[in-house]
Amino acid sequence: MGEKLRLMAVHAHPDDESSKGAATMARYVAEGHEVMVVTCTGGERGSILNPAMDRPDVLENMDEYRRKEMARAAEILGISHQWLGFVDSGFPEGDPPPPLPEGCFALVPLEESVPPLVRAMREFKPHVVITYDENGGYPHPDHIRCHEVSVAAFDAAGDPDLYPEAGEVWTPLKLYYSHGFSRAKIEAMHGALLARGMESPYTEWLANWDSSRGDVASRVTTRIECAEYFEQRDAALLAHATQIDPDSRWFAVPLEVQRDVWPHEEYELVRSLVDTTLPEDDLFSGISEKVRA
Repeated sequence: MGEKLRLMAVHAHPDDESSKGAATMARYVAEGHEVMVVTCTGGERGSILNPAMDRPDVLENMDEYRRKEMARAAEILGISHQWLGFVDSGFPEGDPPPPLPEGCFALVPLEESVPPLVRAMREFKPHVVITYDENGGYPHPDHIRCHEVSVAAFDAAGDPDLYPEAGEVWTPLKLYYSHGFSRAKIEAMHGALLARGMESPYTEWLANWDSSRGDVASRVTTRIECAEYFEQRDAALLAHATQIDPDSRWFAVPLEVQRDVWPHEEYELVRSLVDTTLPEDDLFSGISEKVRA
């Protein structure tokens, strides 16, 4: 490899980093680059989704469990990690949904939640930043807030007039949204499983798909080949034992099928201060030339 470059992924909760772009991060670490995940909240209000972990002692110490799980996932992926320190908002359910809890991340004003991420960017000095799109990937209030905070921090990190107390300015060069659940991907996996005479976990999902939503696949600009890191991705995901059931749909498609049908992870380039040609196959495309200039 040439230059050692830096990638920062900003996520809402512990486990998001392992379900969204983990194989990409593992690939870049293996290639000698530096990767940091910033997690906005502690995931304190996450539901226990693994029956084996649905115990009173886990519920009483959720924050401690989520922190240990995140540390293990970071170790598996070879990344560095930083907490922003905000409190999980939970996912409001009901009709109408209940109000969000006081003091949660989604209710913290941007003038309070943006500066800590600006500081993290100025300290780590990422060339590339990844976050969620304007819909949060899915409409969890913390994911939407994570998008808002990430975009604002990306724009502010290089501006000497903004947040001077957050350290010496640094200008990231590219901003991406991650896109993990396109209809095109689900249909491809579904069809491949049926063609092999296997049961598909996506039948009901596709039958209930709201066609008016469109497909984020149309927004994808960048596909990162990372199939050889799928095992590492899954190991990191399983490290989040409170959130991930090893018998869940996450692991229903054999790795050999995934590698054959969809061997990449997908992103949308939304800001770039370097010249690049779309479509891309590298998040750092155009950056080495800029760094050397």
